[in-house]
Amino acid sequence: MQNRSISNLPILIVVVSLTTLISSFKADPPIYRKGWIDLNKNGKKDIYEDPLQPLNARIDNLLSQMTLEEKTCQMATLYGWKRVLKDSLPTKEWKTAIWKDGIANIDEHLNGFLTWGVTSTSELVTDIKKHVWAMNETQRFFIEQTRLGIPVDFTNEGIRGVEAYEATGFPTQLNMGMTWNRNLIRKMGRITGQEARALGYTNVYAPILDVARDQRWGRLEEVYGEDPYLVARLGVEMTLGMQENNQIASTAKHFAVYSANKGAREGLARTDPQVSPREIEDIMLYPFKKVIQEAGIMGVMSSYNDYNGIPITGSEYWLTQRLRKDFGFGGYVVSDSDALEYLYNKHHVAANLKEAVFQAFMAGLNVRTTFRPPDSIIIYARQLVNEGRIPIETINSRVKDVLRVKFKLGLFDQPYVKDAAASEKLVNSIAHQAVALQASKESIVLLKNNNQILPLSRSLKKIAVIGPNAVDNDYAHTHYGPLQSKSTNILEGIRNKIGADKVWYAKGCELVDKNWPESEIFPEDPDATAIVLIEDAVNTAMKADVAIVVLGGNTKTAGENKSRTTLELPGFQLNLIKAIQKTGKPVVAVMIGTQPMGINWIDKYIDGIVYAGYPGVKGGIAVADVLFGDYNPGGKLTLTFPKSVGQLPLNFPSKPNAQTDEGELAKIKGLLYPFGFGLSYTTFAYSNLKISPIEQEKDGNISISVDITNTAKLEGDEIVQLYIRDVLSTVTTYEKILRGFERISLKPNETKTLKFTLFPDDLKLWNREMQHIIEPGTFKVMIGASSEDIRLTGSFNIK
Repeated sequence: MQNRSISNLPILIVVVSLTTLISSFKADPPIYRKGWIDLNKNGKKDIYEDPLQPLNARIDNLLSQMTLEEKTCQMATLYGWKRVLKDSLPTKEWKTAIWKDGIANIDEHLNGFLTWGVTSTSELVTDIKKHVWAMNETQRFFIEQTRLGIPVDFTNEGIRGVEAYEATGFPTQLNMGMTWNRNLIRKMGRITGQEARALGYTNVYAPILDVARDQRWGRLEEVYGEDPYLVARLGVEMTLGMQENNQIASTAKHFAVYSANKGAREGLARTDPQVSPREIEDIMLYPFKKVIQEAGIMGVMSSYNDYNGIPITGSEYWLTQRLRKDFGFGGYVVSDSDALEYLYNKHHVAANLKEAVFQAFMAGLNVRTTFRPPDSIIIYARQLVNEGRIPIETINSRVKDVLRVKFKLGLFDQPYVKDAAASEKLVNSIAHQAVALQASKESIVLLKNNNQILPLSRSLKKIAVIGPNAVDNDYAHTHYGPLQSKSTNILEGIRNKIGADKVWYAKGCELVDKNWPESEIFPEDPDATAIVLIEDAVNTAMKADVAIVVLGGNTKTAGENKSRTTLELPGFQLNLIKAIQKTGKPVVAVMIGTQPMGINWIDKYIDGIVYAGYPGVKGGIAVADVLFGDYNPGGKLTLTFPKSVGQLPLNFPSKPNAQTDEGELAKIKGLLYPFGFGLSYTTFAYSNLKISPIEQEKDGNISISVDITNTAKLEGDEIVQLYIRDVLSTVTTYEKILRGFERISLKPNETKTLKFTLFPDDLKLWNREMQHIIEPGTFKVMIGASSEDIRLTGSFNIK
């Protein structure tokens, strides 16, 4: 029975049909015992079946019973329904398929994603109860119909909520970074993990620990920002939330040096990162090290790229020496899609697929994960063992890592989702949606507020909402998160806020022109159709008290495989806002998009600018709350906004004078907005900086405190940032490095004392011998509202 017929039948018929189909699958004798499962169907409780036995004993006992065929099946992924797997439910053909001996994991099974922009409407996807039943039936095959009953790990995506037809939809990871809120990130991780497990998924590919390096990069939406400390701290919280009580495994990506694509190139490039060894350690590896050591993450995805000529997925140095020996990683490594295949068909370091299998598994890869049947690499792995090229001890080691995660997740003891009705109540619940809405609000960054144009008054009689992004919220439904959760666009949010009768809408222009992206190097004047749209928007603005112009990028201009050649607004968006500004009406610009945009003209001539990024399914509500003062914005940028793409590379942190414009005579100078920048409807005063002790030993901590006061008449949030600098060192170090941050809410005239602790690791550098040490001397302390708005300074000495 194929999935196409099943998905269109009533659930009763599906159940009857499946029961008939798998009647021959019934385990005999019954395997479900009180407190344990007779997974190998031998009538006795083996060590690996006993929940009371130590973890390592269970792993060793199971491994000792496994054949080479069963072991190698634990080294490959079976992609789910309509990706590789043809069946949405087990069929009799599964009894002769290669996964009759088990499989490591099934990825994206019944999660609704078929291909970019195409979502399944099968009831096994859209109906949570039926979905849970189908996931249980799939798991049941591996428990009951394989010799040893090794459960499958159901993997899935989940960087803005678990990827499913419906789940709690959060803002994209970049927006979450701009909240700078550890507690909120932990809540998001907890909700993602709870909903994933409730839907039958036990391993989610999140968080992304890549550090942004190039503002043109299409995947900026997927990272927390460009500072490694910020990425690490938020990554730790997300992982701890996801893995709370071992509800799911968290798999971080992409290890390693993935986000420094040469020229921000995507597609089939994603290779040849131009990064120095110290930058590798201080920037690219720092978040992975911290999340592995502090959160005990159970999964890591190996990346497509090479470094210094060595592909990561075929490198013992990266997958074993650094990841396991240096960082202490104890989970299992999956390959990013064709990363294993690239060893031979892109990097050309292996002669064929078999040689690529040899290199990858010898290097330290545990599971090949890609959109291809698992058979080929499993068969090659078996051949390589039989030929004596891959030692059986290596196979055992790789399989142990996979089994360890499955045991920790409790899959051998509780392999099924018990209560589908409870899952239906939990997933995308009102309580979870409230957290998502709070995240949307906290992620919004106020970039400009001249003459206090914001917040807008509710007494305004007519408001013009203009621009293509006012009604385009595709960002809330794209890949790597919930696909069809109900969303609110900007226009809807504003109309719901102040009444539809007071709001007029005009599109003004398309997001891109018909010749985009070629028009970025061959600019064109608006054609007749575009002129009509702009004129209609001008007429709409003329009749209103204020114009809210919603511009920027969206899923057409950003995302995976969508890096830019410029940061300017695409299409005729700049023409549009210039025309609206000429009406003389007050104008507020709302910017949607993840890549920093070249909005120099807007910054100079428009009084109010709100950066909303990709604010999630609740984005329209959150933006409306900010515009009309029901929420005081407090988010801050985690990316540097350059004035021009010609200034790149330009990011935080930077080496001394590496980004200075002093002495330049023929280029644009300065930043549009620095890292850490963001305004509020409230003002804050910084005072009473205390550093203790002023002199400390190398193994001692430094305590820092500062008082923050709300000096305005409105409650608001401030994100206080702690930077330090090693004043004199044997190697060049960064001008400022972030080593603390805190988001606090303050009522009018309220003062709070913030306390930070600097640990010895926060002060280390890589010396000339590439030793990670603390060098004695003076460290400067800088407390501020952004990386350039430093309010207080001090220092301490390390003996």
